[in-house]
Amino acid sequence: MQNQLQKKLTLYGLTMIAVGSCIGSGIFVTPAQIVEAVPNATLVLAVWAIGGLVALTGALTFTELGGMFPRSGGVYVYIKEAYGPLAGFLYGWTILLVINTGALAGLCVAFAEYLKIFVPDMGENTKTAIAAGTMLVLTVVNMRGVNVSQGLANFFTGLKLLSIAAIIVAGFVFFDPEKVHLDFSLSQNVPVNLTSALLTGLIGVLFSVGGWHHASYVAGEAINARRNVPRAMFFGVLIVTGMYLLVNLAYMLLLPLDTIAATPRVASEAIATLAPWGGKAVAIAIALSIFGTIGIYTMSAPRIYYAMAEDGVFFKKLAEVHPRWHTPVFAMLIQVAWALVVLLFFSGLFNKIITFVTFMDIAFMGLAGAAVFVFRKKRKDAERPIRAWGYPVVPLIFVIISAAFAVNTLMERPGQALPGLVLLLLGVGVYFGFKRKRNRR
Repeated sequence: MQNQLQKKLTLYGLTMIAVGSCIGSGIFVTPAQIVEAVPNATLVLAVWAIGGLVALTGALTFTELGGMFPRSGGVYVYIKEAYGPLAGFLYGWTILLVINTGALAGLCVAFAEYLKIFVPDMGENTKTAIAAGTMLVLTVVNMRGVNVSQGLANFFTGLKLLSIAAIIVAGFVFFDPEKVHLDFSLSQNVPVNLTSALLTGLIGVLFSVGGWHHASYVAGEAINARRNVPRAMFFGVLIVTGMYLLVNLAYMLLLPLDTIAATPRVASEAIATLAPWGGKAVAIAIALSIFGTIGIYTMSAPRIYYAMAEDGVFFKKLAEVHPRWHTPVFAMLIQVAWALVVLLFFSGLFNKIITFVTFMDIAFMGLAGAAVFVFRKKRKDAERPIRAWGYPVVPLIFVIISAAFAVNTLMERPGQALPGLVLLLLGVGVYFGFKRKRNRR
């Protein structure tokens, strides 16, 4: 039993992981970036709706994949089984070096940013130190067992849902048309190249709605994984999309669009318009919310490195499970080590981090979504407890939008996208190095 993960995650716990992985820092800090890309109220809501629909098509597609492969590793397993071990390795490699570690760095920066409301003169070095310390502490906590992780996810996700609900209620109750003129017409502030602007705005949106598939990473520790993992991903996306649309409308009911575009702390700024203490109260709730999401990220993705090591294409040590805590401790340690490198490399620049992360994440998610078509052809008789709703149209929409987003990001933000591609190419060499080493044995 020493090298086995334990099945303790319930449907509720998995759904909270899916929701909690999405609702982290994004909804509280990316609205400024999105309004800058599309400075029109209707288009802002449209971008969030498009992002939610992309996530929903992804979740509906992944329900079939999650049912077919109910084991730890999630997207890594889907890609490996569809396209071969090299493709699977490159996804896991990218998760480690770009996607999850970059998201961890971004979340920790956002956490420290919200603490600045209490310490306005906080320097960049102090902010980076707080971000790094938070990451380390939560990694150690999650090493202590999946029950601890599930408890953290349930508590902090519940807290963040209550915080968002409070902002939504405040926006609708205290909207004052004399203070905030909300114009939903498309007669002004519409970008000339609307398609490119919408895709650029999707960077922040997809970062904010991304994470629902983290429930698939821990499938090996889920009760009745074939049914509960797909359901958790679907329910998670529905909850997150509804909450995001309502809270963005609430932001616009409390703050003018130009104010939203200028602030990295839109939620606390919005509530501060109602009461001086409101901003700080919301800042505390949001900081705790982000803290909880960091906890989920430090727990979920190391299961990919664990699965890769079990397959013999990564460091063997990462497949070891702690004899007492039953967690992949070494996989968690290598993740936090690289996340600290990413944190220091980007020097706390949140917008650059999320572009760096989301570009590679969506590219691989589109590839994973296309795996449904591969399996329908190659494994016609495989067991499918849940089939992708709307096949082939829904999965095709997900794949096409993912590809269009990745191409647009590469063209519009090459400075943040290209480093991810360079690391991907390095991964090819590393994979063949591991393969040669294994063949010599």
